Amino acid sequence: MMRRCVSALARRRRPDRTVDTMKAGFQCLVNVSSSIRATDSQRCSSTCATSCATDLDVLSRETSSSSEMLVDSFGRFHNYLRISLTERCNLRCHYCMPAEGVELTPKSELLSHDEIIRIADLFVTSGVNKIRLTGGEPTIRKDIEDICLHLSGLKGLKTLAMTTNGIVLSKKLPKLKQCGLNALNISLDTLVPAKFEFMTRRKGHSKVLESIDAAVELGYSPVKVNCVIMRGINDDEICNFVELTRHKPINVRFIEFMPFDGNVWNVKKLVPYAEMLDKVRQSYKGVERLQDHPTDTAKNFRIDGHVGTISFITSMTEHFCAGCNRLRLLADGNFKVCLFGPSEVSLREPIRNGVDDAGLKEIIGAAVKRKKAKHAGMFDIAKTANRPMIHIGG
Repeated sequence: MMRRCVSALARRRRPDRTVDTMKAGFQCLVNVSSSIRATDSQRCSSTCATSCATDLDVLSRETSSSSEMLVDSFGRFHNYLRISLTERCNLRCHYCMPAEGVELTPKSELLSHDEIIRIADLFVTSGVNKIRLTGGEPTIRKDIEDICLHLSGLKGLKTLAMTTNGIVLSKKLPKLKQCGLNALNISLDTLVPAKFEFMTRRKGHSKVLESIDAAVELGYSPVKVNCVIMRGINDDEICNFVELTRHKPINVRFIEFMPFDGNVWNVKKLVPYAEMLDKVRQSYKGVERLQDHPTDTAKNFRIDGHVGTISFITSMTEHFCAGCNRLRLLADGNFKVCLFGPSEVSLREPIRNGVDDAGLKEIIGAAVKRKKAKHAGMFDIAKTANRPMIHIGG
């Protein structure tokens, strides 16, 4: 298949005619939930109330030892690189891939094993200490174990993580752990097998549960379970997911439904964080906010009597751009500084044209400096040209 041309990336999606009419409805949801957020804020323990000064001190200490390449024009230090290893996947989730599928980049135009390691090494020597492998589905890449082995050996890297759908993970996880994979997120949006098949357009629900259990048995703690909540589809399962945390070191991460190219985003499908939290509070006592790191994307909570925890990723209703420390390397070698931004710059082409590490640092640093203070509002995001999630890698 022919690789999508640059003009295709730049094209504007036709505005959703229903967006304007949805704004009033969403504003109503925000108003209703504002009192919930206020109550939640009052209930936060004193340990959670990290002062601005403390946050700045943490970020300042981290930035002082970093390369200028990783600091944007707003002083944010980016020590977290997400690397998409492939555009291919063995599922077809509605929010990730358009119903008609996606145009795959030819293999010759994807980053090779050696190119991935070279770029990763450049970032780690410049101050990145966490790498997350994504896709597509990273576990279907044949050299995944070798990639993990080489990345985990990079001096200065503290965390090598992976986000996976868990379909083939249980068989590969023991070797992956030996190769240095030390953190894990497994995506699962329903606990109902029939609903899983509808949402992913594939079978395999039991295999994902097996992978979660295998991760727990191998000592991953916590095992993070990513759950995208969509109204009328799986919002009735929130408390069922909370039960996963009762006896096991599982962190369930409830994610607000986000717009990407081809996933037919609609504000009516969005369940705001405050509404999700209210559902949990109505069913459980002792729901306590935990202290978050300044760069956390999640709002974290513990529940009395539960071994695990729950979190909420509030990209749409309460963005966390001010503390963003993430950069993205796509499978085709494009470098992306914001998940929701359409701007990308190729690192593959300079590498194949013989550019040295100093030249690559200049390209990367310039892109980081162009990063905006925050992403557009959710309605503007919904109308902005961007890639499907399967191309971006989350």
